[in-house]
Amino acid sequence: MCGRFVTASSSERIAEFFGASFDAAADPVRPNYNVAPTTEVRAVTADASGARVLQPFRWGLVPSWATDATGAAKMINARAETVASKPVFKGLFRKHRLLVPMDGFYEWQRADGTKRPMFIHRADGEPLAIAGLWAAWRDPAAPEERPWLHSCALITTAANQMMSAVHDRMPVILPRSVWDRWLDPTNQDVGDLHGMLRAAPERLLTMHEVSPAVNSVRNNFPELVEALPA
Repeated sequence: MCGRFVTASSSERIAEFFGASFDAAADPVRPNYNVAPTTEVRAVTADASGARVLQPFRWGLVPSWATDATGAAKMINARAETVASKPVFKGLFRKHRLLVPMDGFYEWQRADGTKRPMFIHRADGEPLAIAGLWAAWRDPAAPEERPWLHSCALITTAANQMMSAVHDRMPVILPRSVWDRWLDPTNQDVGDLHGMLRAAPERLLTMHEVSPAVNSVRNNFPELVEALPA
C-alpha cells in the first residue's frame, strides 16, 4: 500500500533529474508534503522516440471506459503480482506506463496499539522513481471540447526486509538503468516488464518517525517530513 507521499522538489529539478521536458505555463502542481489520493501529481512519460515529458496526472486511476470518475480514490495502487493479468490494468501495463517522482512516502507502523507515521526516502536524498500506469478519460456526458482527464496508479510489491517492519507492501522503485525500457510504449514484452517489479534493495532507503500531524491531509508544510526528537 502507498497512500500518502511527498513531492516537494520543483518541476525544474525533477525534469532535470529525469531528463524530461515540461511546460512551465501548464504546470499546476506545486510542492506538496502530504499528497493524498485524487491530488494532481507530476509524472514522467515517453513517446516512441524515447523523449521524456513531465506532465500532471491525477493520482487515482480512471479507466477510459469508466462512466464517471467516482472510483478514482479506490484505484491508487496496482499490485505487481496481478498487474499483467487484472483486466483493469493489463492493457495499460503493456502500453501506458510512467514514472511518478517522489521525495519520499509515508507509512504507518503499528506499535503498542498506536500507529506511528514514518517517512521513507532515499538515503542519498535523490528523488524516487515509482513505477506506475496511466489512463486518459473524458466524461461521456460532457461536451466534446471538455479536456481529457489523465490519471495514474502506482505499482506496489512485497516489502523488503527494512520496510516489512512497517508494512508488508511498498511502491516499486525503478533504478535509472531500466527507465528507458519501462517508459518505452513500444516495449510490450510482459516478461521483461514484470521482471522490473521488484522490491528496492535494502541500502537504497532510510526512514524515521514523523509528527502525527501528517495524519490529516489538511496539514501540508515542510516540517511534516522532519524526524521527531529522539
